[in-house]
Amino acid sequence: MNKILIVEDEVAIADLEKDYLELSDFTVDICNTGDEGLEAALKGNYDLVILDLMLPGLDGFEVCRRIREEKDIPILMVSAKKDDIDKIRGLGLGADDYMTKPFSPSELVARVKAHMARYERLVGTQKPQNEMVEIRGIRIDKTARRVYVDGVERTFTTKEFDLLTFLAEHPNHVFTKDELFREIWDMDSIGDIATVTVHIKKIREKIEKDSSKPEYIETIWGVGYRFKI
Repeated sequence: MNKILIVEDEVAIADLEKDYLELSDFTVDICNTGDEGLEAALKGNYDLVILDLMLPGLDGFEVCRRIREEKDIPILMVSAKKDDIDKIRGLGLGADDYMTKPFSPSELVARVKAHMARYERLVGTQKPQNEMVEIRGIRIDKTARRVYVDGVERTFTTKEFDLLTFLAEHPNHVFTKDELFREIWDMDSIGDIATVTVHIKKIREKIEKDSSKPEYIETIWGVGYRFKI
């Protein structure tokens, strides 16, 4: 759910904006001063800021400037001032839009949705997300082919990485050694299933706190292995 920060000193207006945004499934926080709004915007994980221009403490121009120095989230500036110079200044400081009071709450919601959609498309184009597998402290970055155990990166060979990833992507499924050999080495085992055992041993040494008492890759005696969740 997208999270919105409203920085507005008029409590009734802020509450009305919040009500309409929450009806559209946004999570909303409110700050009533420029100083509080700036701190919240920089520390919080917000997807968009609705920023009033005239605020106690820091004004909206200064808050906008400081947010834009550190974050690239959409900023929608609102004000009762209708002068073009204020609009030009606000947009020049990095605001994405400028609305003049009074305006309808439904128009505000429509603009918020439009800016959110535009921002998500832009971020999706510029910053493709790596494909990740995460289970109980193990994070496998399939795109970068990197493995982290409790935040610490561990080095894996190609087949070790492939085998760990395959098991983690099929948790609680028991695979025989023959099935794992065919899947990872892309051939019939022909007596080489000991290769699977060796690789499982090496993987356990890298991901388990105690490889003799595995918490992740469990041996099912007489059958094979499974990744526990």
